[in-house]
Amino acid sequence: MDTKILIAVENLYRYYGHHLAVDAISFELAQGEVLGFLGPNGAGKSTTMQMITGNLAPSAGRIAINGIDLLDRPRLAKAEIGYLPEQPPVYPDLTVLEYLGYCTRLHRVSKGKRDQAVTRAMQRCGLDGVGKRLIGNLSKGYQQRVGIAQAIVHNPAVVILDEPTVGLDPNQIRDIRGLIRELGESHGIILSTHILPEVQATCTRVQIIHRGRLVFSESMQTLQQRLSGTSLVLETAAPLDTAILQQLPGIGSVEALGERRARVHFNDANPAAAVAACVDTHGWGLVELALDRQTLEQVFVELTCSEVDAEAAA
Repeated sequence: MDTKILIAVENLYRYYGHHLAVDAISFELAQGEVLGFLGPNGAGKSTTMQMITGNLAPSAGRIAINGIDLLDRPRLAKAEIGYLPEQPPVYPDLTVLEYLGYCTRLHRVSKGKRDQAVTRAMQRCGLDGVGKRLIGNLSKGYQQRVGIAQAIVHNPAVVILDEPTVGLDPNQIRDIRGLIRELGESHGIILSTHILPEVQATCTRVQIIHRGRLVFSESMQTLQQRLSGTSLVLETAAPLDTAILQQLPGIGSVEALGERRARVHFNDANPAAAVAACVDTHGWGLVELALDRQTLEQVFVELTCSEVDAEAAA
């Protein structure tokens, strides 16, 4: 069965005067995917999101939402998008039922289907017991649920969530993450966040934008393999010889970190036993031998700070 592509972005550019904010970005989002969209401040992430939602015109490029060209048929394309901004667009003086009913009219849900649409959205977002309560009297977590409900009340193909767990307590965060994963089974989700553990807990794919360009795009499965560790950190009591370590089977490269420290990169099987035996054979004295595990934060910093560091050193 072919995977349905819900967002197709091709060679997207956006200039502000002479400043290039988004530079030749291309990617796709399929049904059933939850895409974590990451980037430092000023990277072009918000500009990209605004173009995808139709709130900002690109300088060049193409965006298709569920097969509909956003520039050629904007009204039809936008009908396939549900959007939750960082500040939920809720009215505190309305009840949940009143507000979601209002949202069905905004999204042009046919009159005979509005009640059913509100009921479905409330059930999916865990709002069954609070329909008659004023939104202003709900907790921050429930207000966030109402915000997500308004984004899905018209059953869009694509749901875009901007920082959906900011200001929530740990239990509320867990609940919202579970809701996002559930929505991801039947929609295409873009999750924009600065909370990196949230991406690992929720997303199926990760993209990082830096200086207007996509510098990383991998499935979560591939990323987890990268984070699982393919190098060892070695410290010895006496100076070690990286050339000798390099000759061990399965070693890809050895990076000197000083006279007595090295990072040993390997290809497949962990060569820790062979490295320890080599250290013992040559009398270097083993102080530390540990798997060097990367975190998503380290990957993010490495990709978004390397250019800045290089320019500063130039």
